[in-house]
Amino acid sequence: MTRMTRRGYQEAIGCLNGLQSNYANVMAVRASGERRNMMNLWEMEEWSRRLGYGPGALDRLNVIHITGTKGKGSTAAFVQGIVRRYRAAGRVGLYTSPHLRSVRERIRIDGEPVSEEQFSRGFFEVWDRLEATRSDEARFPHMGAGAKPGYFKFLTLLSFHMFLEAGCETCVYEVGVGGAFDSTNIVRRPSVCGVTALGIDHTFMLGDTIEEIAWNKGGIFKAGARALTVAGQPPAGLAVLRERAAEAGTALEEVPVLAALRDVKLGIAGDFQAANASLAVALAAEHLRRRGEDCGLGALTAETPLPRKFVEGLEATRWEGRCQTIEDGTVTWYVDGAHTKESIVAASTWFTKVAAPDRRKVLLFNQQTRDAGALLRHLHEATAPALTFDECLFTTNVTWKSGTYSADLVSHNTSKEEVSKLEVQRALQETWSSLPGGASSSSAVYSDIESAVAAIKSIQDPVDVFVTGSLHLVGGLLVVMDGK
Repeated sequence: MTRMTRRGYQEAIGCLNGLQSNYANVMAVRASGERRNMMNLWEMEEWSRRLGYGPGALDRLNVIHITGTKGKGSTAAFVQGIVRRYRAAGRVGLYTSPHLRSVRERIRIDGEPVSEEQFSRGFFEVWDRLEATRSDEARFPHMGAGAKPGYFKFLTLLSFHMFLEAGCETCVYEVGVGGAFDSTNIVRRPSVCGVTALGIDHTFMLGDTIEEIAWNKGGIFKAGARALTVAGQPPAGLAVLRERAAEAGTALEEVPVLAALRDVKLGIAGDFQAANASLAVALAAEHLRRRGEDCGLGALTAETPLPRKFVEGLEATRWEGRCQTIEDGTVTWYVDGAHTKESIVAASTWFTKVAAPDRRKVLLFNQQTRDAGALLRHLHEATAPALTFDECLFTTNVTWKSGTYSADLVSHNTSKEEVSKLEVQRALQETWSSLPGGASSSSAVYSDIESAVAAIKSIQDPVDVFVTGSLHLVGGLLVVMDGK
């Protein structure tokens, strides 16, 4: 790409969106059964080298590396909330995915998403360095002249660059997909590694058994870094995690749910967050110990009391799109971007507990790329018969009724034809009607989030709305509610 006269935020987003895999490529990889392998990491190391960062450069980031099937984003947020209260942590970077409103949310420094100006400046610094350097095409045939890493790889490289430039001394990294071959896994000397709850996540790159998933997640373990996980993992998965830790030259430790959290009002709602918060406490304590900070925590037991700063960090943590409640006149939105079996069950259980019994109940649902019907059935099992929905609305992730997306939410990895014909949404409507009691709910299909929101707001009675199935849906909802 040639250099542009104006290179601001919108230009950066345009270039970034051009790095997404299109739907045809995604389906070709899925059909072939191809999985991520070591070449993914070798290419990431080569891209990093071309930016000027050798193998030891990332050691300066003192990475707290977190993976898992459910709760890894919340855990990362809790860790950030804790360590920022200690001077020994230095400047703190946080890298997560996906984003909700803005891609800038993925890269945070000292608790705040980087600004549009910071993002665009860093983006084109990385872009230009990759333009100006070359790889040995015999070793890296996909990295020829003009080639760029894909969307997630580019953002991972950008996060490394921005955190190093900002002088961050503590960086919390949430794995994107899996672990072993994830783009974040070129970090060679993490401070500590954590695995949240494991579960079956039916994506073509992770496999279909808990053992395969655990093998992948355990790939982030490194010698010299403690490996921690939540209590209550599936026994088969836990056994594989222990094997992976031993192979890496470390040992796996289970973190109990801390009784002290019963007296803490966590900043992220949901009973299941106690396990995530407990893991976050253990990760933060180990990292601070390595930074020379005596925070008053030794070996954790279920009865270990929490230091004041830990409690403050956990209570102050905010993480949009996860068990989030938004009051909007006569409408109360209960929002959770759950998109796995475990997370959809947890979110549905939360909604069943918090929804007001005397208000109308509306479900707003979508999932465009996974087994949407299975997720909807799990939702139904978790809510019925204790709660029934008066209306069920199924929408695409298209933001506006004009048929356009917010620029930060553009997605090329779904079928435009499938989206325009509302194929997934109509199938979801049929699935819901076939479930016990489902036919008693009125249902409708919408081509965009803005229209679905307008329909909900037109309801005369006070209403509780459960929005779930996809973080992309949740992000679009928040954009529409912002009116931007």
